[in-house]
Amino acid sequence: MIRVLIADDQEMVRAGFRMILETQEDIEVVADVPDGVSAVTKARELRPDVCLLDIRMPGMDGLEVTRALAGPGVADPLKVVVVTTFDLDEYVNAALSNGANGFLLKDAGPALLLEAVRAAVRGDALVSPQITVRLLRHFASAAPTPTAVEQPAEPLTERELDVVRAAARGLTNTEIGTELYLSLSTVKTHLAAVQAKIGARNRVEVAAWAWRTGLMTTESS
Repeated sequence: MIRVLIADDQEMVRAGFRMILETQEDIEVVADVPDGVSAVTKARELRPDVCLLDIRMPGMDGLEVTRALAGPGVADPLKVVVVTTFDLDEYVNAALSNGANGFLLKDAGPALLLEAVRAAVRGDALVSPQITVRLLRHFASAAPTPTAVEQPAEPLTERELDVVRAAARGLTNTEIGTELYLSLSTVKTHLAAVQAKIGARNRVEVAAWAWRTGLMTTESS
């Protein structure tokens, strides 16, 4: 069973998410809480497989909670998916920088909510399609010039670079496999190798690295 914690200050939202999640035989909601402080307490107590967090909550907002549960320096980080009404670049950037495994808008629909939960458990990540590429382009524009500073000591292979470019365009593992004629397990192997080489924690950080270092600018030019 995939054990999920829901944190949102609106009772109707929590009830709606619970209803969607509990229609699935492989998902169980272990807690739903109305504020950030309770989210951190319950998450550390129950160790759910995935925490679904709203951003605007009393006590601690979702970004603070994400950093507390999954951020840099957390010894045993939890999987976090931020689910919010607010499609703002600074929120998305902060959430992912704080360790979130996904960023979803509340109007994305039940199918994407379920996929985001399952993706987080797999160590994958899902960002609402309408903001994925825009977000990643933001990483490119934030860096003044493409630089070799973040280049790994062990260079990426050509195939690994192909997989990184596809991930940076927002493709799922299945879509990457179809585009590059690779099996799903081979895609996962390449992504794992890339993460190890560049020190990324998940595919979102891999994609962000691709944009920051100019890999995607080179591809599109």
